[in-house]
Amino acid sequence: MLFILILIILLVHLGSLIILSVIDSGGHINPAVTFGLFLARKLSLTRALFYMVMQVLGAIVGAGVVKGFEGKTFYGQHNGGANFVAPGYTKGDGLGAEIVGTFILVYTVFSATDAKRSARDSHVPVCACPLLLSHNI
Repeated sequence: MLFILILIILLVHLGSLIILSVIDSGGHINPAVTFGLFLARKLSLTRALFYMVMQVLGAIVGAGVVKGFEGKTFYGQHNGGANFVAPGYTKGDGLGAEIVGTFILVYTVFSATDAKRSARDSHVPVCACPLLLSHNI
């Protein structure tokens, strides 16, 4: 029961974070999305570099805040919340999963923000990302 409550709180906060970041900064939460937009020539090099540096710094500060709230012992026992490849899988399997997941994320962002898409097929990219996230949980 506690897990479900924590999951609901997490999803509400994640949704709020996404909405606020889209309103303020254009939704550049992930450096992969920023890099994809740079490759598509929708961002200048200086702006893309600035966004990516700030995203990495934000992740570092966020990790520090989590470590401060959890304490060193709990943080150390859980390896700081870092992801690891499960037993039975290789690092190549993990890399492949990351590549596919990143592609789906960037594809979803590009599809959802493409002005040339017609309204009849606009549900496809919006369904792709939650499907990916639900498989990760």
